[in-house]
Amino acid sequence: MMGGLLGLLDDIAALAKLSVSSLDDVSTAAGRATAKAAGVVVDDTAVTPQYLQGIKAERELPIVKKIALGSIRNKLLIILPVALLLNHFLPMLLPIILMLGGTYLAFEGAEKVWHRLSGVEEDKTPAVMKGPEAEKRIVSGAIRTDLILSAEIMVIALSTVAHQGFWSQLVSLIVVALVITVLVYGVVAGLIRMDDIGLRLAQKESAAMKKLGRGMVAAMPKVLAAIALVGTVAMLWVGGHILLVNLGAEGVGWLNAPYDWVHHIELDIRESAGTLGGALGWSFNTLCSAIIGFGVGSVVVAIMHMATGHKAHAE
Repeated sequence: MMGGLLGLLDDIAALAKLSVSSLDDVSTAAGRATAKAAGVVVDDTAVTPQYLQGIKAERELPIVKKIALGSIRNKLLIILPVALLLNHFLPMLLPIILMLGGTYLAFEGAEKVWHRLSGVEEDKTPAVMKGPEAEKRIVSGAIRTDLILSAEIMVIALSTVAHQGFWSQLVSLIVVALVITVLVYGVVAGLIRMDDIGLRLAQKESAAMKKLGRGMVAAMPKVLAAIALVGTVAMLWVGGHILLVNLGAEGVGWLNAPYDWVHHIELDIRESAGTLGGALGWSFNTLCSAIIGFGVGSVVVAIMHMATGHKAHAE
C-alpha cells in the first residue's frame, strides 16, 4: 500500500516537474491561441452590451457577473472536454466545426447588415418594462449566444495548440478561457458603467470635471454604436476568413481556388508595396474574407427567411 502511495507521489512529482519545464511553451501557446481568437472576441464584446439596454444601473454589474460565470461554465465544463475528446478521437471534425461556426458568424453579421438596410425598427422597450422575468431571460439569452461564440473561440485556440501534448493543450485552453472571459466581460462592465462615471464627474465642482463628465455621457451612445458596427464587421471578417482558410486547407480543386487566389495576391502586395506591404496585404485578405462572409451569410439569411416564411404560412 505504501509502495503504491510512494509511486503515486513520484508520478505526481514527475508531472509537476514536466509542467514546470514546459511552462514557457504553454504560456507561449496560450498567447498565440488567444491572439488567434481575437477577432471573435471583438464580436463577443460588441454583442454583450446589447443585452443590457434598459436595465437599471444597480443591476447591470450583477447581470454581467452572471453572464461571465455562465461563460466560464460554457468554456470549461462543456466546450473544453468536448473539444479535447474530438481532437483526440475525431480530429477530422474540428475543421467542420470551425466552418459551421464561421458560417454562423457570417450569418449573424449578414443578418445585421440586411436588417439595417431594411429600415425595420427594433423593439426598444426597456427590459425593466417587460416584466419580472426579463432579467432571467436576458441572462439565459446572453449565455446561449456566448456558448456559440465561446465554442468558436475555443476551437480556434485548440487548432493553434493541437500539435502539443494533452496536458499542454488542457492548460493552454484553460488559460485562454479565463483570459478571454476576463477580457470580454471586464470591457463590457467598463463600457456599461461609463455613463454613470460621467454623471458623477458632471456633479463635481471642477469645471473641467463637469465638462469631461458631460462629454462621456454624450459620447457613450456613439461609442456603443461604433462597437456594434465593429462587431458586425468582425463577424463577417472572421467568419469569412475561417471559411476561406479551412476550405483552402482541404486542397480540393475548386474549393481551394478562392484561398489560392487571395493568398497569392496578398503575397504579391506584400512583396511589391515596400514598408506598407504587410498592412496592405492584410487589408486585402481581410476585405476578401469579409466579402466571402457577407456572401455566405446572405445565402444563409435567405434560406432561413424562406424557411421561417414557409412555416408561418403553413401555420
